[in-house]
Amino acid sequence: MLPTASTSPQTTITPATPPPPPPITTRDRPAAPPPPLSSSLPETFSGYAPGEFFDEMFTTEGNIRPHYRKFVQRFGNVTREDFEAKRHSIDFMFLRQGVTFNVYGDSQGAERVFPFDLMPRIISASEWEKIEAGLIQRITALNLFLHDIYHEQRILKDGVIPPFYVLSAKHFRREFVNFRVPGDIYIHICGTDLIRGADGGYLVLEDNARCPSGVSYVLENRRAMKRSFPDIFESVGVRPVSVYPNELLEVLQHIAPAGVPDPTVVLLTPGPYNSAYFEHTSLARQMGIEIVEGRDLVVRDQRVCMRTTKGLRPVHVIYRRIDDDFLDPTVFRPDSALGVPGLIHAYRAGHVSLANSIGTGLADDKVMYYFVPRIIKYYLDQDPLLPNVPTYLASEDKDRAYILQNLDKLVVKAANEAGGYGMLMGPQASMAEREKFRRLIEADPRNYIAQPMISLSRHPTYIDAAVTATAGGAGGGGGKGPSRPPPPPRPRPAPSRDATSTCVPSSSTAKKPVSSPAASPASPSAAIPSSSTPPKAAAARTPGSCMETSSDEGVASSR
Repeated sequence: MLPTASTSPQTTITPATPPPPPPITTRDRPAAPPPPLSSSLPETFSGYAPGEFFDEMFTTEGNIRPHYRKFVQRFGNVTREDFEAKRHSIDFMFLRQGVTFNVYGDSQGAERVFPFDLMPRIISASEWEKIEAGLIQRITALNLFLHDIYHEQRILKDGVIPPFYVLSAKHFRREFVNFRVPGDIYIHICGTDLIRGADGGYLVLEDNARCPSGVSYVLENRRAMKRSFPDIFESVGVRPVSVYPNELLEVLQHIAPAGVPDPTVVLLTPGPYNSAYFEHTSLARQMGIEIVEGRDLVVRDQRVCMRTTKGLRPVHVIYRRIDDDFLDPTVFRPDSALGVPGLIHAYRAGHVSLANSIGTGLADDKVMYYFVPRIIKYYLDQDPLLPNVPTYLASEDKDRAYILQNLDKLVVKAANEAGGYGMLMGPQASMAEREKFRRLIEADPRNYIAQPMISLSRHPTYIDAAVTATAGGAGGGGGKGPSRPPPPPRPRPAPSRDATSTCVPSSSTAKKPVSSPAASPASPSAAIPSSSTPPKAAAARTPGSCMETSSDEGVASSR
């Protein structure tokens, strides 16, 4: 039975929160002179010092880590002129082929060419096996959690998670309680953000279970690296990632409605102004499926069809890159122009499948992140293989008091924001910004969590002397690394955020997801598309029809 929405924190089981540990900051560590690097290193690395951070390429003694030795040996034969030529060539290709991303609210323009670093990040096979096992464990537990929450709710009845936190979650969909999703799989693709701390251990920063993005850049940047350094790439022996689109397509085809031997799969995009539109076109092209907008689809007799030049064509699986709220204006937000009227009715009738399923945003909630170790223990009877960053819940009195007293030391995050929005970097924030968040926390404590600053690992990064060096990404809130642009350009330390937005497609059952090679941390962060022309929306390849097709509905989109 579904608990009532009036349940409050005072009437539920309060999570046992240990006394907050002191925040981890680089300021608390005494500065130590870095050991000199080996004199046998290529000239490119002269002047590079590992320092006090965990360095991905060098040990604390200044020696090259074993899995980097072949790369450094081969890289030493690349002249600086050749390296610069390759960099400029890739930048030009990215610009010409539209490898871009959008930054909402950016005064410099909406679209940017994706940055690419030719210094690859390499992770050993033994380390990756541990990461892979941890990701599989995590997505398996989250799928079991979502199935339980939308059905028996045993985890709530057993007091493992207070019902208040689930019922008050922004993306908990009461409308889908007792609805059976195809294949009992809720999260088909999960984006897991990992960071590496000062001790070299991996931590999960957050889970993205609604519409995770970023994998196309992993796929495309691998092509760029292979094209730039084919000999070096082959000598290191990197696991391939090119199978990801095929594996993703297999997952999507698996969840097709029963009785459809050859399902039609489409990718539903908000359109070209979305920040991840390049990814949408790239994945659709590599999977060989149509990319459509809401206006390209129509629902007839609870069946979804795609408008084509040859009439309406049935659609069986939708890989949606649109949040729940915008999917169907007749059920969720009535002002949405991105979705498809009637889509949810077709979904409920079992005539179309969605990936990810509706309601997965509950697992995306940063407050739920706090409970993931308990979720893993409850459903799998295992300890987490990848631990969380220490987290404090502002809705708990003791945690809230600690957060408000230490806003200058913590990173505060809104429960349902992503991409760096709704976040306070305490040590870097102004007094006015901290006071603003103080008021927000006091007004709506359920909507905020806090985490300590983490000293992120770093990695040699080739930075043009004309570019200002920047600190690394947000860790539990991102650790700050050295910032000194070297003249002339040389590899320099840059805090590293590990395996960012790792996409893991689930397998045919919720209990054993397939870990996607798209997350291979050995690949650098950039992209090159295989074609400069994105596929047109709703371009028909085979004739199709749908029940009750009218003559004016066979209109193809020419965008």
